[in-house]
Amino acid sequence: MSELDPANLGAAYRAVRAHTEALAAPLSAEDACAQSMPDASPAKWHLAHTTWFFETFVLERVEPGFTPHAAAYRVLFNSYYNAVGDKHPRPQRGLLTRPSLDEVKAYRAAVDRRLLALMPQLPQDALRLVELGLHHEQQHQELLLTDVLHLFSCNPLKPAYRAAETASSAPASPLQWHAVEEGVVHIGHDGQGFAFDNESPRHAVFLQRYEIASRLVTNAEYAGFIEADGYREPSLWLSDGWDWVRAQSREHPLYWQRKAHDGWQSFGLSGLQDLQAHEPALHLSYYEADAYARWAGARLPTEAEWEHAAITCPELRQLTSHAWQWTSSAYLPYPGFQASAGAVGEYNGKFMVNQMVLRGGSLATPPTHLRSTYRNFFPTHATWQFTGIRLAR
Repeated sequence: MSELDPANLGAAYRAVRAHTEALAAPLSAEDACAQSMPDASPAKWHLAHTTWFFETFVLERVEPGFTPHAAAYRVLFNSYYNAVGDKHPRPQRGLLTRPSLDEVKAYRAAVDRRLLALMPQLPQDALRLVELGLHHEQQHQELLLTDVLHLFSCNPLKPAYRAAETASSAPASPLQWHAVEEGVVHIGHDGQGFAFDNESPRHAVFLQRYEIASRLVTNAEYAGFIEADGYREPSLWLSDGWDWVRAQSREHPLYWQRKAHDGWQSFGLSGLQDLQAHEPALHLSYYEADAYARWAGARLPTEAEWEHAAITCPELRQLTSHAWQWTSSAYLPYPGFQASAGAVGEYNGKFMVNQMVLRGGSLATPPTHLRSTYRNFFPTHATWQFTGIRLAR
């Protein structure tokens, strides 16, 4: 494991923290405080929690004469770290009208000043916690966008978070199948550069011969599944998925709605827009992805298949730029996995149950946060993330 350079890490710290501020800049204080559902968090909470991470896991350990910025923040902005202590209930984060947004911004600035002043003299173990904190903040940058999108979708005004980009008129490329021969392959992080603990250790996996799709499933293709009564055919759905469809009265993806006369619209970060037929279908649950794959005469790839193909098939498109891609793999530890010591060991390991692995990256993922070994994970019913489908067979 190579040593981290304090100067380079300090520059990265400034860049990541500034990007979070830029993402929050279009939001009013009212926008930043609201919580649209228990799975989402207010933007103000994201701003504070990412700062809490650096204060709690770095400053508290290394700063001489450490005193907290505000003692109450230790509970208010703890997410799920039981070893740290009490937590404010997640479904009630939207009730935190105090501290104000300005006070949270002041908290961020104060922690930044204190940490950057210490950066040149931090030991390697503390620098690695800073590095972890930056990748943690990049995760919250994506969550901030997905949570704001869900919040704005609940508003009858259908406000736009950002201006619409010029839509491409180019059709989707024809779907092709890329064959991968059977054999023993190695997956997992090789130890070069940053990775979360759940990406290790690197290990051997035997793969049967398989084929993987050259691109993601498009809106037009998914609309075909809807028009073929895919949401009304129980034989296409897992038992839990069919129960979910019926309980939710689900007939189409989250954020889709029928136009008054013909076709579809979808709500995105640029507001309500006509559905772009050639763009990848987004905001799909694992249940929807699995049902579509079955309808299409295919299946979802395993995470090992996805990772191996991402490395060995240069022809694959949309690997990291559009949607997190569901795999058929349950989120479980790799052989020999060991969680990090201390409270940061709660980061990933304790969630290795009742979740499915997603691979790739999305339009909301910071580019410097991406790598082929990244293991994202969500429960099977999650739809508010930028999730899509790559088929295998």
